Amino acid sequence: MGLALLIVYGVFLLFIFAYSLVQLSLTFHYLKAKRREKAVPGSPEKLLPPEENLPLVCIQLPVYNERYVVERLIDAVAAIEYPKDKLEIQLLDDSTDDSVELAAARVAHFRNNGYRIKHIRRPVRKGFKAGALAYGLEQTTAEFIAIFDADFIPDPGFLRSTLPFLLNEPETGMVQTRWKHLNEEYSLLTKLQAFGLDAHFVVEQCGRSMGGHFINFNGTAGIWRKQCIIDSGGWSSDTLTEDLDLSYRAQLKGWKFRYLPGVGSPSELPSEMNSLKSQQYRWTKGAAECAVKNLPKVFSARNIGFGTKVHALFHLLNSFIFVCILSTSLLSVPLLQLKPELDNYETLFRLASVFLLSFLVLGVFYWISRPECEHRGFMALPGFIGSFLLFLSVSMGLSLHNAIAVLEGYFGRKTSFVRTPKFGIAKKGDSWADKQYRSLRMNPLTFGELLLAGYFAYGIYLAFRMEDYGMLLFHGMLGFGFFYVAFQSIFQLRGAN
Repeated sequence: MGLALLIVYGVFLLFIFAYSLVQLSLTFHYLKAKRREKAVPGSPEKLLPPEENLPLVCIQLPVYNERYVVERLIDAVAAIEYPKDKLEIQLLDDSTDDSVELAAARVAHFRNNGYRIKHIRRPVRKGFKAGALAYGLEQTTAEFIAIFDADFIPDPGFLRSTLPFLLNEPETGMVQTRWKHLNEEYSLLTKLQAFGLDAHFVVEQCGRSMGGHFINFNGTAGIWRKQCIIDSGGWSSDTLTEDLDLSYRAQLKGWKFRYLPGVGSPSELPSEMNSLKSQQYRWTKGAAECAVKNLPKVFSARNIGFGTKVHALFHLLNSFIFVCILSTSLLSVPLLQLKPELDNYETLFRLASVFLLSFLVLGVFYWISRPECEHRGFMALPGFIGSFLLFLSVSMGLSLHNAIAVLEGYFGRKTSFVRTPKFGIAKKGDSWADKQYRSLRMNPLTFGELLLAGYFAYGIYLAFRMEDYGMLLFHGMLGFGFFYVAFQSIFQLRGAN
């Protein structure tokens, strides 16, 4: 029995180790890209053609019950620098609350000032966000389609920075920009989210792009060639991450994607735990659904190389990491108890500890993504280690919630698209406590998170009782992570800030 547990434990650790090596590969590609930038300074910027030759562009804004941010969004999009007669704005509004009136008033204001802006209300909310985007696509003749979610504030120069790539590169089907964060300094929770997202947008997207591998549209802050969407089969709502799904279908068709790390699009991070859980559920389950749908196509494709297939495998299976974390965590306590009975398998225990080097590899990956680490060097190391360990702990604390979402995706259990509530939080003094859209019901999984916090506290107790401290840090991080996630989930239900 003990040997079987050790083997299963090792298999999950092996996946984590392989995943970390792929992230290290992306880090090397990213550093190579940075060296290339330094070697060719001042490379010419692609410019827009004269105004009379500019194409019609449509900006789609899919919204659903966004009373705190919809006016801010419309104002920001109206401020984008582009001729009014060649810019079409579609507010794809599926709302069921008073935000409809707020949006209608703002749309009317800009229409009266010469903007081509439409307030589009579907008769039936079918297909959620994917359905709204497809519905709007049928009602525009524009050749290029930009998309912004409700929590974004597009930069006025967005089209000036992105559109030239589509105009000059007929093989390019989509241009994605980097997310920036309006409220990163709001709380520990928003700081940790920014820590993780920055690694994705700084290293992962750049690394995949530089390596010639598939990247993904991030659902917002990007611009598509309309023909690319149509040629790839259009928007589909059969997964919860319609953006990742269409990205893979398009690139399997041979379309190229561009990522512009130097172009930032500010957005609002979830400011309370239950909103973050809604977002994480959709992202992790949707990624699992996309893996089931698209991995067979990736492996059978003849137009992509082996290296790209390997990176696509770990890209589409990245949410499986939560299943691995949860599984190794649960197995670690009984293995600690059984370790004295498994003296003959000491080599296997040592081999398992080697795979823990994956956390050091991930440390390098996240270190590279932090601008303060680049500027301050080793002076930034103490602060980075603290942030990295906190980030890992909270990620571990979300593993029960996310692992269940992933398994639902793999086994085909369909659920509704649950949007992430936005509260218009931009600075420390702002509060979500008295606002609508907050979850007011306890998720049963929260009790599971509390039980797991106690479970790993028992693992800490075992370490001292057995005088075996190899798992002490691991169990300490797990205990803190599950307790923090559960505590925040309960505390924030009460409306405290």
